[in-house]
Amino acid sequence: MALQLPERRSRIALALAFGLAAVAAVPAACAQVDIPRMDPRQCHGQAVITPLQPLAILTARGAARFQVEVAETDQQHAYGLMCRRRLAPDRGMLFDFHTPTDGVNFWMRNTLIGLDIVYIAPNGTVVSVARNATPMDETPIPAGGTIRAVLEIAAGRAAQLGVRPGDKVVNRIFGR
Repeated sequence: MALQLPERRSRIALALAFGLAAVAAVPAACAQVDIPRMDPRQCHGQAVITPLQPLAILTARGAARFQVEVAETDQQHAYGLMCRRRLAPDRGMLFDFHTPTDGVNFWMRNTLIGLDIVYIAPNGTVVSVARNATPMDETPIPAGGTIRAVLEIAAGRAAQLGVRPGDKVVNRIFGR
């Protein structure tokens, strides 16, 4: 499949273009992590990224607090939550792209659990929310704007908590 890639490539764009399997924005010059499709019964992901860090989403209903893994390297971005069989309601993974990034799309290759995907602007404002992303689906899920980070949480949690575009995310990467 041919894709128009932004200056900084998104994990899904790389995944579709090069057979990778996960989410993230990486510079065009970075080494690419090739993760093939895996049989769900024999899926091997990455270990939990520690230490977990606090994150809060400030919604109209109040503050929703999480402990999150922070994916910062190309390999951590590529693997994401692949092959995980569960995700607690107060846990998640925050993908830090370090700089404002356009053209980011996520997908669910080798992801065995449903997820809500929260795209976050450089100032910590929620840009968009993709609810109930389907496990193993490789359809691109676009951010819809310039982002600094992406938060993956258990499917259905964004609706339960009332997470909407315009809400604020509080974490050290946003300077608070």
